[in-house]
Amino acid sequence: MTGEAQVNQRYQLPRGLSAYRKIGPFDAGNLPAGLLREHRLKEGTWARLTMLEGEIGFVWDDADSDGAVTVLAAGDRLHVPPIILHHLEVREESFRLEIEFLNDSC
Repeated sequence: MTGEAQVNQRYQLPRGLSAYRKIGPFDAGNLPAGLLREHRLKEGTWARLTMLEGEIGFVWDDADSDGAVTVLAAGDRLHVPPIILHHLEVREESFRLEIEFLNDSC
């Protein structure tokens, strides 16, 4: 999947969210190990993963998804909802990504 318009968004960002933190960019040399293990966002927090270069797999670990993988390439963005288990899967040696965290700041 290449280009934000072509990524099949499983979840749409709710209206009224604003970014409160951005981490990265990450590459193969500095990607936090925790992102490669099953984890979830806290209640009320969404994430927007943006691929800057290369390709990575986003694995949905929740019971409804049965390990489905969304492949993200340069230019793609993916919205990640609260509580849903997931992890990243390195597919190429060369990649760069960043992650923004969003919430309802009201």
